[in-house]
Amino acid sequence: MRLPHTLFQIALLWCGHVPAIAAADKPYSVWMTDSLITRGVPATRWYTEATFYRGVEAVANLTADPSYHSFLTTSVDTLLLANGTFRGWDYKDHQLDNIRVGSTLLYLHTRTQSPKYAAAASFLHNQLVVQQKRTPSGGFWHKDPKYPNQMWLDGLFMAAPFYAAHTALFQPSNTTAWDDVLLQFALVEQHCKDAQTHMLRHGYDESLRAAWADRAGGTGASPHVWIRAQGWYLMALVDVLEWFPRAHPGYQRLVGWFRELAAAVKREQDPASGGWWLVMDQPYPGQKGNYVESSGTAMYTYGLLKGVRRGLFAEGEAAGYVEVAKKAYRLMVERFVAKNGTGGTLNWEGTVRVGSLDGNGDYKYYTTVPVVENSLIGAGPFISASVEMELYNAKA
Repeated sequence: MRLPHTLFQIALLWCGHVPAIAAADKPYSVWMTDSLITRGVPATRWYTEATFYRGVEAVANLTADPSYHSFLTTSVDTLLLANGTFRGWDYKDHQLDNIRVGSTLLYLHTRTQSPKYAAAASFLHNQLVVQQKRTPSGGFWHKDPKYPNQMWLDGLFMAAPFYAAHTALFQPSNTTAWDDVLLQFALVEQHCKDAQTHMLRHGYDESLRAAWADRAGGTGASPHVWIRAQGWYLMALVDVLEWFPRAHPGYQRLVGWFRELAAAVKREQDPASGGWWLVMDQPYPGQKGNYVESSGTAMYTYGLLKGVRRGLFAEGEAAGYVEVAKKAYRLMVERFVAKNGTGGTLNWEGTVRVGSLDGNGDYKYYTTVPVVENSLIGAGPFISASVEMELYNAKA
């Protein structure tokens, strides 16, 4: 199942490269990216910055402006020695959040052919495939040793797109690797998906030991659908499908899971605002403490629009998803994009700081975590969604 990608073609896959688009006004993708860079983005390998880097990759492709490539190389080079070794790596720390930056390493590798980026990506690949512990069924632990035998939806975005891209670039005929990528999604679908709503709970514990694990049903699933966890998962699906070989029988399974979740997201869109609630399972939308949250709204908008661009929906369905995405995008621009930053910069509002399964995963927990300004895990997906919207509008 060798993939017919030249390195140039692979480079274009990263965000759907098109020639630079001239516009009378600065598009929101560029405006938000410039605002955050001007304000200062720490150079770290943590998933928060790496999620923002994903948006910058998309803007670099969209605009062909070399300054964005320079930002990425400068940020990543700060993390590495000349031979591609990570500075200050904690070899006892095994968590999927560490893997997200690998996608940016591969992005830079395809453009520079620098052995430094390839070496660093290969190190992360080894950390994931060899060093990361697995559940008895073969799923990657979200974090070792803190969350034994637990898979979280978050982890699919942190690791699966990198795993798929690395396989496509370096081992495209490795059927075992492709099967393993598919397995990570299959396990989450098996344990976390609600059979009636087709939405997915935040995570599951295969050992059934976590305080929140579903023991009665035997799934080990956590009790609630958290907007950002499901957003991470939708983005993971649509990004992995860029790399996953169409000839593999798992490709259509991934497309089916993407369509099923997209339909659930479409159905659950808040009709009044156009966004999605922090805690999405019934009866919680609209209840006291719950609110329409910005990072998940951005993630869903990105996932739906990219699915439309890549032709992942059945014939005749795309237009309905575009309308859902447009409504959500209008909300983000009106409510979450604040034009009150210093020097004409933008601020990003309405993103919940974190969501964890460290405790009992109940409704009170999710709704009492504070909302923060200029969160990179909200602004990054908004930038990616903006690029998709700008690509769609340019084509329309």
